[in-house]
Amino acid sequence: MTTRILIVEDDRELSRILQMALQHTGYEALVASNGLEGLRLFHDLRPELVVLDIALPLMDGMTVCKRIRDFSDVPILMMTAHAITEQDIAAGLDAGADEFLIKPIRQVEFQARVKALLRRYHGQQKSAETDEIQGYLDDYLSVDLNGRHVLVKGEDMRLTPTEYRLLELFIKRQGQVLTFQQILEQVWGFEYHNEYHYPRIYVSHLRRKIEPDYRMPTYIHNEYGIGYRFVSQIETKG
Repeated sequence: MTTRILIVEDDRELSRILQMALQHTGYEALVASNGLEGLRLFHDLRPELVVLDIALPLMDGMTVCKRIRDFSDVPILMMTAHAITEQDIAAGLDAGADEFLIKPIRQVEFQARVKALLRRYHGQQKSAETDEIQGYLDDYLSVDLNGRHVLVKGEDMRLTPTEYRLLELFIKRQGQVLTFQQILEQVWGFEYHNEYHYPRIYVSHLRRKIEPDYRMPTYIHNEYGIGYRFVSQIETKG
């Protein structure tokens, strides 16, 4: 079955270029020119990935992203014409985005990001079937890797596919020091080997979702200059 991708972009020339690039690669590419149309097409056609501009008429990209995240965890690749700061990335992560690309879009990078996002999304759906570690459970945090279900203080915590993959990696490798390079390769893929800022930004945001106090992390510890380590609270309380 052909993978279906939705492009929500009001620049008709850019959306046509992206659509043709995706179709040439073998994807089914759908196009919407405003936020409301994009949200309607998402509901009707259920694509496996969304390419979403931030600045859209009728409904902005951040709002569309939040609406999609209310009921779906498909990867969302956001595009912006402006230089992006870490604060912008944090706002996008809060809305539920997985990745950002800055316009003008380079075809090679665009294709690589789409491929990597789909690979992670499909991979995490299958990974629980073969791994021995099926989750994590203590009085505060519960992670069911089979059901892809995360509870914090007994309440559902929705993670984006990228955030979930990051937490999954930490749980499966708990107690081990993971270098920045290992995290990049195993969570994002080889296409991201130069994105050294990604682990720091995404770990910071994941901490805000799962830690009792993100300023003094309990689970995800820094190994300064090296990477991060997940510390099980089951062992420390025993």
